[in-house]
Amino acid sequence: MAISAGDVSVAANGNIRWTGGAATYTVLELHRYLQDLADQAAASGDDLVDITSSTPSERSTDNIITLLGAFNIDDTMAEHLYDGSISQGSGAILYSGLVVVGSVFGTTTLQIVQDNTLYKGDTPFWGTGLNADATQNILMRCLIKTRTASADVDGKRIRIFAREWTHTYAEFSVTMGLGNSVAAIFTNSDLNNQTASGTVATWTTITNTEGYQTIDLGNGNGPQPYFSQWNRATYTINQLYERAKYITRRGTTETIHGMDGELFRGITHQWAFDNEGGSGTQYTEDEILSWGTGITAGSAILLALNDTGAAGTVWVQLTKGVPPTDNMVVTGATSNHTAQVQGSVTSRSLSPVFLGSSTGSAIIGAFGIGIESADLTVNDKLTDLLNVLQQPPNNVSFTVTGLYYTPGTPDRVLVAPASGGVILYSQMTLNGALGGGESTITVQTGTIPADTPSTGTIRVLSTAGVYTRVTYTGHTTSSFTGCTGTPAASNGANVFISYIDAAATATAMSVTVVYNADRDLFVRVRNGGAAPIKTFESPAQIKSTNQSVAAIRTSDL
Repeated sequence: MAISAGDVSVAANGNIRWTGGAATYTVLELHRYLQDLADQAAASGDDLVDITSSTPSERSTDNIITLLGAFNIDDTMAEHLYDGSISQGSGAILYSGLVVVGSVFGTTTLQIVQDNTLYKGDTPFWGTGLNADATQNILMRCLIKTRTASADVDGKRIRIFAREWTHTYAEFSVTMGLGNSVAAIFTNSDLNNQTASGTVATWTTITNTEGYQTIDLGNGNGPQPYFSQWNRATYTINQLYERAKYITRRGTTETIHGMDGELFRGITHQWAFDNEGGSGTQYTEDEILSWGTGITAGSAILLALNDTGAAGTVWVQLTKGVPPTDNMVVTGATSNHTAQVQGSVTSRSLSPVFLGSSTGSAIIGAFGIGIESADLTVNDKLTDLLNVLQQPPNNVSFTVTGLYYTPGTPDRVLVAPASGGVILYSQMTLNGALGGGESTITVQTGTIPADTPSTGTIRVLSTAGVYTRVTYTGHTTSSFTGCTGTPAASNGANVFISYIDAAATATAMSVTVVYNADRDLFVRVRNGGAAPIKTFESPAQIKSTNQSVAAIRTSDL
């Protein structure tokens, strides 16, 4: 449609300014309007262009318009144009056309990040869909200023975010230019994020220890590196996921790793370094690293650092420019430390939500995200900084309930391995005699079961013919370590694990093991004190889910 004369003014000095309301026009329509003014015999009103004026604009294509000479638009005028680019000042300034296609759930305000800053803030002029066209799956069309004062703004690169609360998150990166550049965004309702944001705001006991660290998930792989360790406190694993979305949602005031949550994405690149120098002793996590000049320039926030002394590795989120290359010098903004990139730079894939994805009952963690091991179950999956998938073991508990624990006369509880309904005394046998007092007890090679608790108690058949209780603080597949209470015992003497072996200190006592296979148990509860009971004995099992047995208390008075 033709531009209304009341919407635009053209001054004698070439300033083309918006004077209308909420209407928008294509860049081609602006060109047609200017050309229509320029062929008039005399200027009139606030449009001071006529046949005597310099040619105001030229069209390369319907989507590429150049303003000539002194003719120019400003940012406000640009907000009312779409479907192409406007170049002016002999190329010193460029407004590039952006077309966002796709589909979004409900009402969504897209965000644009340029030069690590929100373009037009949290409430941009395009609102929830300026110049949309549902028949073409177009969500939005507008102009973005990508060049000013003869310099490209971050190489004309932008990112489009969709981070609307209760919706799935999405992002798309694009390098702008002449004409239109296209981005694609798709979101839906997030069924795992339906809690009111005001409620999630109160979940402040969910915390994160930031920076390079190791976490042992107890899966046999030992401590592995991550750039965070989230503690979900009393909340569920899905509520941790919602908290992560809350921190990075549109309009958030939260920060993470020292930066605005709206800009946080997670680790995008990593590289090894050597040849350290500068006035600082080493980089500092969460500082800005920078490198290069011109088209090779870039910067990133340092999310994790492993400095081994003469060399090391960094994991970063790229914030501006391009990644560095081999042998480039990278400088820390606050540490004043320098180092050279050693070898190639590795890019890492991002999750729309920096924490990862949620199934509702489990987390599939994004690259490098760590979570406290006690907060995980066998269904959770993490990917460490070495890009290795780490899955927690299936930690299950066995509990004896219905216990009496009055000080001085508590129940005595024994849970032991079983075979044929009786205690399996020969679960293991000693590999060598014991003189008494040893801190390490060795059994026959490889016979300590995989589901043995990491700390606990065993019973050893002593030379006196009794099964003596021994505590341990660790074990391998053949040795118990950190032992106390070790008796004298003969080579080949029986040894068995006493999964629970203590006087009751509560109405229930539990043991947690890493599930390996179903295990038969023998449970015994006795109390011969002031309120004696008949011995309670029961078969039970360790299974893939938590199990319990309730002691039956039959008076023995």
